[in-house]
Amino acid sequence: MSYKSIYNRDLFRNKVIIVTGGGSGIGRCTAHELGALGAHVLLVGRTQSKLDTVKQEIETEGGKAETYAFDIRDEAAVQSQISAMLEANSRIHGLVNNAGGQFPAPAEKISANGFEAVVRSNLLGGFLMARELFTQHMEAHGGAIVNITADMWKGMPNMIHSGAARAGMDNVTKTLAVEWGRAGVRVNSIAPGYIASNGLDTYTDPAFKALIPRLKDAVPLKRMGTESECSAAICYLLSDAAAYVTGEVVRVDGGCSLTSPIYAMQPAKNNEAFDGFHLAVEPAALNRKD
Repeated sequence: MSYKSIYNRDLFRNKVIIVTGGGSGIGRCTAHELGALGAHVLLVGRTQSKLDTVKQEIETEGGKAETYAFDIRDEAAVQSQISAMLEANSRIHGLVNNAGGQFPAPAEKISANGFEAVVRSNLLGGFLMARELFTQHMEAHGGAIVNITADMWKGMPNMIHSGAARAGMDNVTKTLAVEWGRAGVRVNSIAPGYIASNGLDTYTDPAFKALIPRLKDAVPLKRMGTESECSAAICYLLSDAAAYVTGEVVRVDGGCSLTSPIYAMQPAKNNEAFDGFHLAVEPAALNRKD
């Protein structure tokens, strides 16, 4: 079996693309699709063993990948690792700013350290990666950057830290699209809604875990999204087909961000998920019965 992408198999041939958070979830899926489409993927994350596993998966299927284990919140590490990537690869064509994380909690229960940690992961780290890649390489050569935000348009109750960071990344996307357009650098984002990713299994709060299987009820399409539905949008924004698209956000959320409490949603039909990722596994969190 191999990745079942909708795109031409040579779409990213001879292209080098960085994927942060490449060891799991949407990042792992995106790395697989890019590899299947001919890209040389630079996997970034904090855990070497996870990156090694994904690298081996991609190479087993004939793709190419390298690993770089470091913390994107560390400015010096980002500077040195971008430099190392450029030493190993004369050209870097794209960056997927996917790394991040959060934990559920009401605002009054979140400490300064907890708030700052999420903002540094979900906002500062992505900015540092983009800035260093631009100053060290893309300012002279152009390229494409895709940031990952979230469905935070109506606020993010119980995740105010992540909502603030993702809203910040939405503005970073728009601002950099204007400032860096002169260099031929396009900056866009996708905003995933409720996605059936293994990240759901990292949440430990009992009340939140009990809520996860019911998230689909808030979606007009009445289902969760797949990792590969996110990856497909990312690949489009990285591709030459999006050469005149910059500063935009693609909402991959099944219409959830458009819902209103005054409209009673009806049962959905004729709506099959696209799941091109051959290694995808349904999160255990979706199988809860309580």
